[in-house]
Amino acid sequence: MRRPTFAVLVVVVGILLLADFLVVNASLSDLAMLAVDGAILVAAGAALAGIVALVWRRGSDLWRRRVDPVAALLVIGGAAAMLVAGLRPGASGVGDPAVTWLIAALLVPLGATLFGLLFVTTLGAARRSLDGRAGARDAVLLVGAALLALLLLVPLGGPAGAWLSEAGTWALSVPIAAVFRGLLIGIAIAAALFAARTLLGIGPTDE
Repeated sequence: MRRPTFAVLVVVVGILLLADFLVVNASLSDLAMLAVDGAILVAAGAALAGIVALVWRRGSDLWRRRVDPVAALLVIGGAAAMLVAGLRPGASGVGDPAVTWLIAALLVPLGATLFGLLFVTTLGAARRSLDGRAGARDAVLLVGAALLALLLLVPLGGPAGAWLSEAGTWALSVPIAAVFRGLLIGIAIAAALFAARTLLGIGPTDE
């Protein structure tokens, strides 16, 4: 039987954060803050390990000539540029002007380009969904909701623009936010049940 160490840790940290949210206590708040800081450090370490693994993989592929050399050089050069800009002597880390310039001049345009391509592919997927017979009702509902959200977010001036802006803000903060909260609550309940099953050693054969 495997030891559910990770599940126990997740449950303990979750109970600690929930208790800190419900109970006003300075010692409990400090302990919860320590747990959050530890989680941030673990996430930062995982991100750094992922970057190192990516650069090592691209460098290995470049050395063995298994991929496009231009793409591999761009990945390695981009990672090196960000590291040098943030860790060079006299740099101020994330808030350094060189880092902010790299983000504003390179990452933001690349992200905008990817989202632009995503919009085009989403339109193609919506058209194929509407053309298909299976699930056509769900596709019509999904595309209609997306078109309504786009209409509410159109930047217009005058009274019509003000009304659309207020309607869009209400739609984002009330019905759409309610759906997202319901999804998050459902995911949290499912994660808690999975952790409880792991702690109790309940498997598919025990049901």
